[in-house]
Amino acid sequence: MESGSPSASASGRSSSRFATIFGTLIALLTLTLPLMVIAYYSNSQASSQASPRYLSAELP
Repeated sequence: MESGSPSASASGRSSSRFATIFGTLIALLTLTLPLMVIAYYSNSQASSQASPRYLSAELP
């Protein structure tokens, strides 16, 4: 009965390690992806909103 115990705990450790790595990746994506999307869209909207103001200031 002892010979079955180490193999069971070894497989339990590898699945636990995979779950830890997978959970960490999900957590990092959850924290960084929204910030990257907000930064991307806020920069593109700021430059598109600034263009008409400069054009109208130069026309008169």
